[in-house]
Amino acid sequence: MSAPAAAKPEPEAPPEAAGPRLGSRLRGLLAWALVVVLSLPAGAAPALALNDAQQLVVESWRLVNQSYVDPDRFEAIGWKRLRQKTLERPIATSTDAYDAIDAMLAPIGDPYTRLLRPADYASLRSNTQGTVSGVGMQLGIRSGDPAIVVIAPLEGSPADEAGIASGTEVVRVDGTATYELGLEATAARLRGPAGSRVLLEIRPPGGRLKELELTRRDVDLKPVRSRLLSANGQRLGYLRITQFSEPVPQQVQEALQQFQGEGIDGLILDLRNNSGGLVRAGLAVANALLDGAPIVETVNRDGFSDAERAQAGLVYGGPMLTLVNGGTASASEILAGALQDNGRSPLLGSRTFGKGLIQTLIGLGGDGSGLAVTVARYVTPRGRDIQNLGIEPDQLLPEPEPLDPGGKDDRWLEMAVNQLSAPAQQPITGGSIAA
Repeated sequence: MSAPAAAKPEPEAPPEAAGPRLGSRLRGLLAWALVVVLSLPAGAAPALALNDAQQLVVESWRLVNQSYVDPDRFEAIGWKRLRQKTLERPIATSTDAYDAIDAMLAPIGDPYTRLLRPADYASLRSNTQGTVSGVGMQLGIRSGDPAIVVIAPLEGSPADEAGIASGTEVVRVDGTATYELGLEATAARLRGPAGSRVLLEIRPPGGRLKELELTRRDVDLKPVRSRLLSANGQRLGYLRITQFSEPVPQQVQEALQQFQGEGIDGLILDLRNNSGGLVRAGLAVANALLDGAPIVETVNRDGFSDAERAQAGLVYGGPMLTLVNGGTASASEILAGALQDNGRSPLLGSRTFGKGLIQTLIGLGGDGSGLAVTVARYVTPRGRDIQNLGIEPDQLLPEPEPLDPGGKDDRWLEMAVNQLSAPAQQPITGGSIAA
């Protein structure tokens, strides 16, 4: 699955290059927006006939050229010359085309603008719908070393049924060391068609290396989890959002309404290891918690900016705290920044990831591949650009960070519960900005 299940690590409308305004259309835009582009535009056929693989390269170049957020970057890297140079190499198969596109995009220097091979593109689209075909493990990188570990198995997944525990190190996938693959590639290796098998080498916490073969199947990511907590005579709602996919806004609204019916005294929103997803889903959650307040401001490739505001009215307007960490990224940072800047909720935890860019996901046509292209930047309501900087929480919580957010040994959650439920609580002022 993705990270977490590939942490970070956050993707409906075509790229916004054709229009001067982006913010007013933000609700239709995804962190990975979905659109199908089937062919070259009329009149764009090259003088010499290109084979299908070469046309894939040309189409990729054109889409990035018309969509990328920073066209000045093209001048610096000789973007037109790159297209010509790329087409001079032998390109006869889809694999040739994918390698050529990878090499062509690399000089841009933006890791979020990239080719997605068919399996990765299909998996990303599946994730935005709240399901994935894989083994059902949420992955992360262990603090202090490059080991890739299981944050938590998803309930009812093959990993859960096999007894894989939180904190288990994933050492190899089908014989390849995970330190060579990295987090995203490890997650990609674990995904695959339902019914296919994958061989893992794992090291349980305090245990020895062992091999385990799992059969992949469709897994519900359960992006929204909620429960009631009691402390100091108060009832608190706990709401964890692990990613922003299509089902999230409705599920969050239902959870908040249920909390209201239970008469909660406060809410803890947990965005730890939420790597983003659909921007419009994040905006919808902000809408439920902010009363007409600004949520985010976006800046497109033409330099035009526009602010997105919440609608009037609240689903929940009571006291709240929000937990964040280094895996809080992209759409979840938009939400966290809006809550903090508007003084709606203090942030507790550690500095967020720092992804202040928005991508659109573009299908390349019949071969099932696609492109992720950065099409906009965003800043928080107070104008903070968090790209590569992240958001400093109002209160840093002590290391080591709990491995399983919301689990039984989650000290950070316990601290948040005690703080929110304290009878003589002096709340932190939300929206403070570190100098």
